[in-house]
Amino acid sequence: MVTVDVKYGKDGTQRTEIPEKNYIGTFYPKDVVCGDPDQVIKQALAAPIGYGSLQKFLEGGEDVVFIVNDGTRPTPTAKVLDELAHEMDLRSARYLIATGSHRAPNDEEYRNIFGSHLEELKDRIVVHDAKKSECVNLGTSKNGTPMEVNKIAVDADRLVIITSVEPHYFAGWTGGRKSFLPGVASYRTIEANHRMAVGKAAQALALAGNPVHEDMMDALNVVKDKAIFSIQIVMDRHQDIYKVAAGALNPAFEQAVKWAEEVFIVPVPEKADVVVSVAPYPMDVDLYQSQKALDNGKWALKEGGIIIMVSKCRQGTGNAAFLTQLSSSSDPKQVIENIKNGYKLGYHKAAKMAEIATWASIWAVTDLDQEILRKANITPYATVDAAVQAALEQKPQARVLVLMDGSVTIPRVQ
Repeated sequence: MVTVDVKYGKDGTQRTEIPEKNYIGTFYPKDVVCGDPDQVIKQALAAPIGYGSLQKFLEGGEDVVFIVNDGTRPTPTAKVLDELAHEMDLRSARYLIATGSHRAPNDEEYRNIFGSHLEELKDRIVVHDAKKSECVNLGTSKNGTPMEVNKIAVDADRLVIITSVEPHYFAGWTGGRKSFLPGVASYRTIEANHRMAVGKAAQALALAGNPVHEDMMDALNVVKDKAIFSIQIVMDRHQDIYKVAAGALNPAFEQAVKWAEEVFIVPVPEKADVVVSVAPYPMDVDLYQSQKALDNGKWALKEGGIIIMVSKCRQGTGNAAFLTQLSSSSDPKQVIENIKNGYKLGYHKAAKMAEIATWASIWAVTDLDQEILRKANITPYATVDAAVQAALEQKPQARVLVLMDGSVTIPRVQ
């Protein structure tokens, strides 16, 4: 027997046992050598791509705005601010939290984002609200998306973006242009952009030919005269800083993607009959966010297999529209048809989950009400071990694979 300890919530674990004959292995993002995080940030800031230095970039800036990620991303913003505090007066800037269509951060998330600087910067922080923040219309993308971006970002004479780069199930990768769209865009803009996620061209790792990514790049083009400095971080599987690309947004993003590929694309020896895919803290915030673990896990799953998503879903199901669509029919093909007939923001996640359900079974271990999951065509289990044993009863010869960081691991059969 192989004993596997699965992370559950912030500090919890659940144990399961898998017979050796069934066990393929437990896979993580690749182990890479990380240097001293302060030094890695410092070196990136000392040699930015396309700019002489951050100080030079900030010179003459009268309205400096930092765009930072919200609490659903593991971006080590506080670490970057620690380093920036040696180079500038942090209170000389405002801090716009790129929530996209998510809610505002809670107290714990504020502390995670700003660390020891929270008290000092409290009155300099603005939370983007896609429905209420004043946005400026900058034209239309070639795909017809209205480009409406938060006025604070548009009016700033110096923009600094702090973000992280990891695989994203329909934008290809997070980071770079994502700080604008969806980060600080209007609800209407995000909805029009995310509509393009319904379809196979929008998937993890794909940039060329991905309509969602191309739309995001269009959003950047309309602010191309804007002075933007980016700090884009690639982390390892322990959420330690591996590499940092600083400087001009697009070249830094391209560099960060190359480094991220070294971490997150993980070779697996074969496809499995059963994939256990874990959404680790803080990506286990709700069902809506945890869906990424399903989408990544599918790359390691055989047709007709079972995928077991493990996520505490600490704050419930998330987006209500997504859950309504997911529960609109017991036939996943009908769910996809319903979404195509009347798209609203959040439906893309339901479509991606329903797409998997057309060729595999979705099971889940969460803190959610089990009836809610059943209505959404997901089979609930109380523990990881109960789900694994049930899968092995159903498929005694099943080959089982565990993805311990399913939200960011892209398995690829060698």
